[in-house]
Amino acid sequence: MTAVTELTARALLLDMDGTLVNSDAVVERCWRDWAARHGLDPDEVMKVVHGRQGHASMALLLPDRPVEQNHAENREMLARETADLDGVVPVPGAPAFMASLAGLPHALVTSADVALSTGRMGAARLPMPAIRITAESVGASKPDPEGFLKGAAELGVDPEDCVVFEDSGAGIAAGRSAGMRVVGVGPRAAEYGPTVCVDDLTQVRVAAGADGVLRLSFGSL
Repeated sequence: MTAVTELTARALLLDMDGTLVNSDAVVERCWRDWAARHGLDPDEVMKVVHGRQGHASMALLLPDRPVEQNHAENREMLARETADLDGVVPVPGAPAFMASLAGLPHALVTSADVALSTGRMGAARLPMPAIRITAESVGASKPDPEGFLKGAAELGVDPEDCVVFEDSGAGIAAGRSAGMRVVGVGPRAAEYGPTVCVDDLTQVRVAAGADGVLRLSFGSL
């Protein structure tokens, strides 16, 4: 974990996959199968797909393919992932972390669509935030900052007063591009330069002051 031990914010913006929910088993099954069908190296594909909408990953991996075909195949991929919840579990510490945010300003900002985010949060038995920015909400996938900026706007909080929780390179880049500080969660996060990095959510505590400021502390208990 990095040396930062405390941050303050007025709102938190939370990625889902890899940050709150461990869906790696499903993602690996679906995308490795997709890679094999397209004659691509599965290990190289897995380096690209985390954090992005599926059609954006496909555009990077098959740059000469028509956009319409990527969107069509992405719809098939989303349906498959939504139907496959085997192995979807909460990231360590996520249930307590989400419980601590009840009544505090926060939003889910995910590259998943409504159906997939509903299924995975339900499978992990995590409460769905009242504000949710999904694939349907934006015109551009992470690493574009649009989703995080929309989340801040819906919460009525300036971007610089938000802290993002993310696990992927695309997501961390999106948070930083939005002018927000970023807490990197898990083993993928450290190499992408988040403000602070934690192994999982057991290392995060959130306390709200009377002034409405959220104080985030980091460290093993």
